[in-house]
Amino acid sequence: MAHLHEHHHDECCSHEHHHDHHHDHEAHESHGHHHEHEGHEHHHHEHSLKKQLWLIITTVILLILAVLIEHYPLSIIHYPLNKWQLLLVYLVPYLLIGHETLHEAWEGITHGDAFNEHFLMSVATIGALLIGFLPGAETQYPEAVFVMLFFQVGELFEGYAEGKSRDSIAHLMDIRPDIAHVDGKDLSPEDVAVGSVIVVKPGEKVPLDGVVVEGTSALNTVALTGESLPRVVNVGDEVISGCVNLSGVLRVRTTKAFGESTVSKIISLVEHAGERKSQSETFITRFARIYTPIVVFAALALAVIPPCISFIIYHLSFSEALSAFAPWLYRALMFLVVSCPCALVISVPLTFFGGIGGASRKGILVKGANYMDVLAKVDTVVFDKTGTLTYGQFAVEALHPDACDEHELLHLAAHVEHFSTHPIGAALRDAFPDEATDGCVVSNVEEIAGHGIRAKVGDKIICVGNTKMMDAVGAKWRDCHHIGTIIHVAIDGEYAGHIVINDQIKSDSAEAVADLKSLGVARIVMLTGDRKEVADHVAKELGLSEYHAELLPADKVASIEQLSRKSTIAFVGDGINDAPVLARADVGIAMGGLGSDAAIEAADVVLMDDKPSKVALAIRIACRTLGIARQNVAFAIGVKVAVLILAAVGIATMWLAVFADVGVTVLAVLNAMRALRA
Repeated sequence: MAHLHEHHHDECCSHEHHHDHHHDHEAHESHGHHHEHEGHEHHHHEHSLKKQLWLIITTVILLILAVLIEHYPLSIIHYPLNKWQLLLVYLVPYLLIGHETLHEAWEGITHGDAFNEHFLMSVATIGALLIGFLPGAETQYPEAVFVMLFFQVGELFEGYAEGKSRDSIAHLMDIRPDIAHVDGKDLSPEDVAVGSVIVVKPGEKVPLDGVVVEGTSALNTVALTGESLPRVVNVGDEVISGCVNLSGVLRVRTTKAFGESTVSKIISLVEHAGERKSQSETFITRFARIYTPIVVFAALALAVIPPCISFIIYHLSFSEALSAFAPWLYRALMFLVVSCPCALVISVPLTFFGGIGGASRKGILVKGANYMDVLAKVDTVVFDKTGTLTYGQFAVEALHPDACDEHELLHLAAHVEHFSTHPIGAALRDAFPDEATDGCVVSNVEEIAGHGIRAKVGDKIICVGNTKMMDAVGAKWRDCHHIGTIIHVAIDGEYAGHIVINDQIKSDSAEAVADLKSLGVARIVMLTGDRKEVADHVAKELGLSEYHAELLPADKVASIEQLSRKSTIAFVGDGINDAPVLARADVGIAMGGLGSDAAIEAADVVLMDDKPSKVALAIRIACRTLGIARQNVAFAIGVKVAVLILAAVGIATMWLAVFADVGVTVLAVLNAMRALRA
């Protein structure tokens, strides 16, 4: 349909130019100017829709007036009009509403692309205006104006729908920070060097990724992750760009340049998502290129062949042949109107665009429409364990004291591990946060390689470590039925008990597995480099179909290759070692919040809040998007074929033809808009 359809149709060729321009723009223009440019585009789009609406309203008034002049001329202009005068009356609303379409059709002819919908509409409506001058034919002036009018109404709906889709994706642009405060100066985030300390005031966006060096605050991460609950950050915590600082003033030491920051990557991902066409989109574009010329020649044949046959068989005179030609020409014109492929060419890309926008609102970034196709077909989901199904951080899971109480056991272990840089030490300190302030004196700290740590706490000698250390000091340790890392504690050579430390399963991992099963995903597999007993424990807890443990990164790739022989695989991972597997899977899904840059680069889909339950949501959104696209294709082709047959045998009217084209397009576009509601 008119210029909006042209935008979609030319997307394949103009996208590259647009993105080249975008990069040049970023390189040469200031950041603020880019913002201004986006605002200007949005304003221009709104202005264009308002102008179109006024044009439609004015045309409706003029069309009603023209119909009244045709049917009640004596009460309005006091004398009846002939066909030529009536044509001039109808030309006013026709040219007002159709001048753009006629211009586009002419441009198409001059550029060698004649077979587009503007050409079909122009030929059909000009034919309808002139058909009344054939002997025995009735005038079709109102129909001609109405076809153009309804064409523009369809385009108005389309413009509104496309605006909605773009707004859905443009909400991500709101996360783009404007300024960074460095040493009392306001700089553009692109000009801030890595390692600089920036000040982020309440209400401002975090301009660059970094680590908090001073201050405490709550961050609103909704634009990045879709999560409404604010995240509290303290000194030492990582912050990512694009979050909004809600309460306290933060001083942040930057760890990445703007081009490498989270916000920059997200915006780049979404802007480029449109370049990757889905199979459905590319099929529709190819279909339209072949289909339109066939339809034009079929309409031509319908207009010319039957009257010629009548002329030859029945030996008609020239005037009789012209009379016989009129109804066939009318059918051919209807054929052209019905056959317009707008509903397909517009609604299918719009559906995928809406699906990507809806997913991004939920914190799921899909890097291209083609991955929507693959996600919808996934029948096997493979999870990495550490950092994906589990938090990847050790925590105290159980306390089993022997010669003291639980508090004393944890208190002593935390004191001994005070200076340890090992994750186990951190887990013990986190479990006993009062350790630094309870006044105990720790001295003679000694780390024994392969055994553990010995230290003096107050006047007691405390040993914290494995069974080898217990044997060395003569403490009679006992085993534990819990799966995890067992830390034994001895006080002055006497066994005091043990602490179970384990990587914690994420709170929504079980929900993720259950949701995937409910979606009909046949196999849910876990790959991990961890020990077999740990993997077995996690697999049983979550109800996984199968697991493979003690794997190296190369083994993970081999496992994926073996699984992918029979299935469409989604692999979900977060670490640097997952990058090769993410790239190898049919669709790679990375944890974007805490995941490594390499994993996010290699993945096709990024989950911004590290929640495995979002995998099922991503598949659900993809299935829904694909379902809507298929509904549109089936509905559009079904209605068009039915009306084309009716037009060919002379049952359909021009009004029905208009519905089969523009009405179907409007309904398909409205259906496509449902994809926005993820």
